[in-house]
Parts: sequence; structure tokens; C-alpha cells
Amino acid sequence: MSRVIAIDGPSGAGKSSVSRAVGDHLGFLHVDSGALYRIVTWQCLINNIDTANPNQVAEFAQSVEVEFLPDQFSIIYRVNGEEPGNRIRTPAINANASPVATVKQVRDRVTGWLRSLTKFGDIIVEGRDITTAVFPDTPARFYLDASAETRAERRRNEEIAKGIAEQSLDAVRQSLLARDQIDSTRQHAPLRKADGVLIIDSTFMSIEDVIHTIITSLPGKWHKEQRT
Repeated sequence: MSRVIAIDGPSGAGKSSVSRAVGDHLGFLHVDSGALYRIVTWQCLINNIDTANPNQVAEFAQSVEVEFLPDQFSIIYRVNGEEPGNRIRTPAINANASPVATVKQVRDRVTGWLRSLTKFGDIIVEGRDITTAVFPDTPARFYLDASAETRAERRRNEEIAKGIAEQSLDAVRQSLLARDQIDSTRQHAPLRKADGVLIIDSTFMSIEDVIHTIITSLPGKWHKEQRT
């Protein structure tokens, strides 16, 4: 049976960097659940779907098809034969992803996609409802957090590195806080700290320290399996 490491947390908490590094260390395939919501949002926008209209989004979401391909380190997503790349990382996608992600039919579709990925082997999945709704029974559940200021700086640096920075640091911070509010108050699968998860505040931690904390906190039998 495939093992699943589930990591939740708000935007900019370091989930992607940490998840990729942990997955690389353990041989788990990295899965970015947020990218799937961004893909649905991207498809809505290019097909002129009103993202503020839940009924339109719900109906359209059923027609979105994503191809899943494992590579050495992660699960790759393709839509119509091509990878979305930075087209799903723009401010327009950021502004529309939250309302799309609040739609139950969208969340149900993405949850189904995510659960199907265990067929590829051991996975480490990052998102906002992975520990609570998608894989609530895995024994390896973590909630990664950081201050709003730290998260905004990290997100801004990511956008600069990718050449897609179009907002000031303060604008990025306000966007993150708005996303936090929507994600934590939505009706379906809100972002929350599930009972029993290990909460890691990475504000003053190096990425190496966070990675070490997660790896050493995995179930003991997993460490034994890793050595065999």
C-alpha cells in the first residue's frame, strides 16, 4: 500500500519547497494540489467562465481533464498535451483561484484526482485540506505555518525568481491575507489545523530544520521500511 505524507498550510508557508525536498530525500513523489485548483481556474478564465458564478464553475469543472504523469521526483500535470507552467502562477490566477476553490464540485473533482495518484507509489501531497479531507487517515500529517510578513516575502521572492513579479511586497501580503480569509472560512473543506497534526511554525526556521523535523517525525515503521 502506498504511503502518503500530507502537508497543509497557508500560502507562502514553504509547503512546496519543503515537500519537494522531503520527497526527494525519501523517494516520495511530490504532489502540488494547489496547482490543480489553479489549472481549473486557468481553464475557466480562458473559456470565459465567470469565476464569481459557482453554478457556472461547477458545471464547467466537470469538463476539465488533466493527465497525470510521474517523473523521478513528482507528478506532472498536462492539459491538452502540455504542461501549464507559469501560466497558472499569474496575479490573475491568484485573484480567481480562491472563489473557484470554494465550489464543492471543484473540490470533489480535485480530491478524486489526488486520491487516484497513490497508484503511482508513495506520495507527499501539499495543500490546504490534505490532512483534513483528502488523506485524513494517513499517520504522517503536518501543518506548516509562518507569519504573514515572512510568507509575503517568500512569495514575492518566488515571483521575482520566476520573472512574474507584478505586485509590491505589501500587495502580495494583502493578497495572502485575503486568500487566508477565504480559505479558512469557506463552507467546504476549509483550511484548518486538524486534530493530531504536527504544527510547524517556520517563521524563524531554516528550510533544512523544517525538513529535518518532518523526516524525524514520520512513523517509526516508515524509517525501518526506508532502510530496507
